Amino acid sequence: MKKLIYTLLIIIALTNNSFSAGTDSTDGSSNYTKAKNLIKAAKKYEKKGKIEKAQKKYAKAQTLLIKSNEKKPLQADTLNYLGFTTRKLGDYEKGEKFYLLGLQVEPNHNGINEYLGELYVATNRMDMAKERLEVLKTCNCEEFNELKEIIEGTKKSKY
Repeated sequence: MKKLIYTLLIIIALTNNSFSAGTDSTDGSSNYTKAKNLIKAAKKYEKKGKIEKAQKKYAKAQTLLIKSNEKKPLQADTLNYLGFTTRKLGDYEKGEKFYLLGLQVEPNHNGINEYLGELYVATNRMDMAKERLEVLKTCNCEEFNELKEIIEGTKKSKY
């Protein structure tokens, strides 16, 4: 019961913002899809060194994800991208909270485990990053290889 109350308080604290999505869609999944497309665009801008444009896309995506989370709370994929966009906008602490909440919903979520591991590397918590890698060890997925190389220092995080 205590854990449930704590989880609900985190959701309220993290989503109780006065964001405007600029859309009249009432479907949370529509906002999620639009957000994913904005994130893809932001990543492309980032690769081209157009950081300011990327940041604007991440901010718009985050707004849509918050709306999606309000309509359909506790969706692991939404929480993953909320963690990602929040981290990309420089708020590692709040990003980590979204990731951890997502892991409560789906402990073996490949994306969350990889991105959380990257956050731990970026914040100099290598032991915790290695814990995320351990979770991914049996997934036979690219997230394992990405995080492994980042932890080893043979590759820099793309994101």
